[in-house]
Amino acid sequence: MTPRTDTPPTWDERTQLITFLDYARDTARAKCEGVSADDARRAPLPNSPLMTLCGLISHLRWVEYHWFQVMFLGEEPAGPLTQASDDDPDPEMRTAVDIPLPQLLAEYEEQSDRYRRLLSDHDLNSRAKRPISDGRHVDLRWVILHLIEEVSRHNGHLDIVRELVDGRTGV
Repeated sequence: MTPRTDTPPTWDERTQLITFLDYARDTARAKCEGVSADDARRAPLPNSPLMTLCGLISHLRWVEYHWFQVMFLGEEPAGPLTQASDDDPDPEMRTAVDIPLPQLLAEYEEQSDRYRRLLSDHDLNSRAKRPISDGRHVDLRWVILHLIEEVSRHNGHLDIVRELVDGRTGV
């Protein structure tokens, strides 16, 4: 089982924020352990055809990409997010069923490692290069807090989907 802790090794703000983000990420990965390839692609909620374990992990990966690389660093969007439209707002979830879950998890972990380095290289007060929808430039602290919320919320979805596809609970 994926080891995880929400208790930081030190009590400074940066370490606490990173510990909670890593805890949420580790929880997402733990909820996917031991699932079959078929179950990882199943969408058990009749009104949510994109809600699969593969789709949720892909979404988490690309949400972090969007906030760290596009919004904070100001890079141009890439990957499935460039295909988003009003008719297909979550292409990263739709296309994920064609990618094996172990690959999605490995890509998410590799990216998380890169973002840990990014977090250590920037002050928490550093402002995002791109503004949010209301025109303000959030700071790195806000981005981390937002991602803790985002990943944690989707962990609830992973929990529900996992229980529905194979009965596993309590992760």
